[in-house]
Amino acid sequence: MTKPSKPLDRIDCDLISLLQKDGRISNIDIAKKIKVSEGTVRSRLNRLIKNEIIQIVAVSNPIKLGFNIVGHLRISVDLSRMDQVVEHLKAIDMLWFIVATTGGTTGIDAEFIAKDLDEFNTLILNKISEIEGVTKIETTLTLEFLKRRYDWGTAK
Repeated sequence: MTKPSKPLDRIDCDLISLLQKDGRISNIDIAKKIKVSEGTVRSRLNRLIKNEIIQIVAVSNPIKLGFNIVGHLRISVDLSRMDQVVEHLKAIDMLWFIVATTGGTTGIDAEFIAKDLDEFNTLILNKISEIEGVTKIETTLTLEFLKRRYDWGTAK
């Protein structure tokens, strides 16, 4: 991940907050609301995206899109093989969120989507469990999204 070249300022934070509320807001409307030029918004937005501070996407509900199995994985990993395991996991399209975590064992948490039970079985039995260095996989299935918000602002 690329480190930000400079710390976030008020303009960056205001821009991010507006986009978290409405990812379709135009650069012109952002400029008007935070009282800067559209060029400033455009260059700031490009920097924030390039530095992986923000990502502009349509957040969807995978269950309503037809993915019948959605859930969370806790993957225990042999620490000496962590980097290789992570690279293999990143290549699996059904895994859309992967993080290194703390806890009782060396671990990776991941969220997944699967169209059906066959696809879920393939994910666990033929893809993840076959990665050298994976020592244990625990699954939790999502029954319903009860709260999903992405407008938490910034820490500044």
